[in-house]
Amino acid sequence: MTQRNRTDRRHRAGAAAGGLAAALTALALLAGGCTEATGGVRGTPGAAGLRDPYFPRLGNGGYDVSHYALTLAYEPRTGRLDGTAEITARATQDLSAFNLDLAGLTVDRASVDDAPAAVNRAGNELTLRPREEIREGAEFRTTVTYRGVPEPITDADGSEEGWLRTDDGAVAVGEPAGSMTWFPGNHHPSDKAAYELTLTVPAGLEGLSNGVRTARRTAADGRVTTEWHTAEPMASYLATVAIGRYETATGVAKGVGDGVATGAPDSVPVLTAAERPIADATTLLRGEIPEIIARQTRRFGPYPFSSAGAIVTEDGTLGYALETQTRPVFPAAAFDRTTLVHELAHQWFGNSVSPASWRDLWLNEGFATYAEWLYTEEYEHVPARTHFERALAQEANWAFPPASPPTAENLFDPPVYQRGAMVLHMLRETVGEKTFDEILRGWPAKYRHANASTDDFTAYAESVAGRDLDELWDVWLYGEEKPDTR
Repeated sequence: MTQRNRTDRRHRAGAAAGGLAAALTALALLAGGCTEATGGVRGTPGAAGLRDPYFPRLGNGGYDVSHYALTLAYEPRTGRLDGTAEITARATQDLSAFNLDLAGLTVDRASVDDAPAAVNRAGNELTLRPREEIREGAEFRTTVTYRGVPEPITDADGSEEGWLRTDDGAVAVGEPAGSMTWFPGNHHPSDKAAYELTLTVPAGLEGLSNGVRTARRTAADGRVTTEWHTAEPMASYLATVAIGRYETATGVAKGVGDGVATGAPDSVPVLTAAERPIADATTLLRGEIPEIIARQTRRFGPYPFSSAGAIVTEDGTLGYALETQTRPVFPAAAFDRTTLVHELAHQWFGNSVSPASWRDLWLNEGFATYAEWLYTEEYEHVPARTHFERALAQEANWAFPPASPPTAENLFDPPVYQRGAMVLHMLRETVGEKTFDEILRGWPAKYRHANASTDDFTAYAESVAGRDLDELWDVWLYGEEKPDTR
């Protein structure tokens, strides 16, 4: 995403059991009465949270999701969302119960492999207890039917994310946790999955999402249903929905695929959309997307997804651009070439290669910021070194090391973006152009559609360079003090 402006920042227990007998009774109930022949409890509940350094309750343990099938109907007049989420996952332990992240909405019913499941709710944690325990390694399908008026989340930095209502629709963005405001799931970037989304909206409106639009139909009452397919793994924070009066355009990005992600080595379909009052003003820049992707492909390697595009909204709802997978979302005020280059670069850095934890966010933002520097160097004749020197002179970039933001409030502060890019420029100057280009292309190839940490990156860069780079990391990635470069 683009660096957030402080003036636009987004908004953001239980009783102990009394005695050993009560504790054992509670454990037996949670396990669903599933026992081995000896009578002992086999399965245990999956963890409620993955202990992320900044969001310890985000995500859940005990299973790995492979696919979400979301069926949504939205009524802008009332703000009501009706949804069904079908979640296919594999157990990573014997499970007596497991959790999903869901904020605010009412759950009507839930099932596991078509058998009703008991549901408990505590804040944003939805606990499901299946009728029979789920054995380690088993694939299972959870269905949750829910409804309500989604509310945005206010983040630690004061900015808003989640399901954001507009005058005639909504925009859904999810970094870092907002996706749980509109569908239940394992909402940590380490659990990526494929998606199918079916979206029904009132007559006269368009419903947009990630991936390839596979169907669009209009019912007798005028309601419009669209279906979207995202084949490649996606972190839930990158899922999006946009509903409103949009004009769409299609195109093709040629020479960007590799036949693995797209099945068509020479082309990727591009679908863009802009709300009608701003559509004409955004047409030319939206039309540049195929060429920008082609230029980035030449520098970063094959485009990693089977579709591309952008969604541009009117100002007033969204205060920042976000790299939602295959189809970044922009408010009109942020839809400029520099920001577009940044968000499209995220398709390689952040979307295909996703952070192992939120502490690794600089790998997203540092690379996307450096992509801006590379673009201006190649096509506007402004050397990346010029950007580096400007960033070096800004005291805000030295508030903390990019790999160690002090709190969740600081995740989107300047050091993560600007000093993250400075790390990459120093790497470039240290290892030389040829080796740096190999790293720039090899990193998203090695971790394509996977997750990676800062340690993974430093180890990879050293393996390509063929030497120890601790001095570089100690000063630029982890150092507290601004170095004297005179």
